[in-house]
Amino acid sequence: MTTTNAKYDRKEQLRQIESGLLQGEEVIAVYDAIGAGTGFIGVTNRRVIVQDKSFVGKKVAITSIPYGKITSVSVVSNKSWGGSFFSTGSIAIHVGTHTYEVEFRGSDKAHHVHNVVLHYIS
Repeated sequence: MTTTNAKYDRKEQLRQIESGLLQGEEVIAVYDAIGAGTGFIGVTNRRVIVQDKSFVGKKVAITSIPYGKITSVSVVSNKSWGGSFFSTGSIAIHVGTHTYEVEFRGSDKAHHVHNVVLHYIS
């Protein structure tokens, strides 16, 4: 359960992910998310962890998504692509009929999470 090389935006989010790690699980990154609904996303060597703030009554859920359940990962853009593949700071993780969309503070973080997820689902 080492996180010495983990990338993160906020220490408290990293600590929250660390508190729920399984035996042998390692944190790769924990990034703050912007926009409605999502508080942060964490990626480990076993799963994606999303903090969802969209529940009624100010409830918050921490959702674990095993890589084996993820069907695809997408780069999300609100405009036609004219430049770089990762010119946007948003990704979507598809799990069955549900999609988790996460917007980051910077395209480099979106690129990192996209590549980690793609690595583990391939």
